[in-house]
Amino acid sequence: MRGIDLALDAGGCLQLTGPNGAGKTTLLRAVAGLCEIERGRVQWRGLDTRRDARPFHDECSYLGHEVPMKGDLTARENLRFSVGLRRQVGGEAQRAVLDRVGAAPFADQLLRSLSAGQHRRVALAALLLCATPLWLLDEPTTNLDAAGQRVLMELMDEHLGAGGLILAAVHHELELPGRRIDRLELRGAT
Repeated sequence: MRGIDLALDAGGCLQLTGPNGAGKTTLLRAVAGLCEIERGRVQWRGLDTRRDARPFHDECSYLGHEVPMKGDLTARENLRFSVGLRRQVGGEAQRAVLDRVGAAPFADQLLRSLSAGQHRRVALAALLLCATPLWLLDEPTTNLDAAGQRVLMELMDEHLGAGGLILAAVHHELELPGRRIDRLELRGAT
């Protein structure tokens, strides 16, 4: 990828679109610091994230294709562990978020016994509990049923309304009525 220049302001949402292999996931991963970039830079609050990644990583959450959780832990245990790496979250906050994303009914089941859509709901709970201003979302509607997609759109709308930022790679454009969503179409290798 060459010649990509993008910026987000508080409350801003940018959708990366394009065909398979165009580089949407690679760009998200580069922004998140999960892969090296040969040239250019990623800046957060005016600072180069490669020089001091900690402040950026403290304020950024990445939700990729795969839900990075442990199958032998319950949904609730996974949240306690994964979110606990960043910040302490009380049981009441955890219960409220699990309920909000529709994961409360299966919160005490082992993750390996859950469907892919249920995994995604647990990942959404983690996203909320991390309470970061920047969300990097790679195909966020993957495996979600219609109700789950509505919940996701509500969460995104609330996040943007609170001044959060979202950079999302999508095949199917996100609809957030009343919100301006910018789009950047990637065309593939150049």
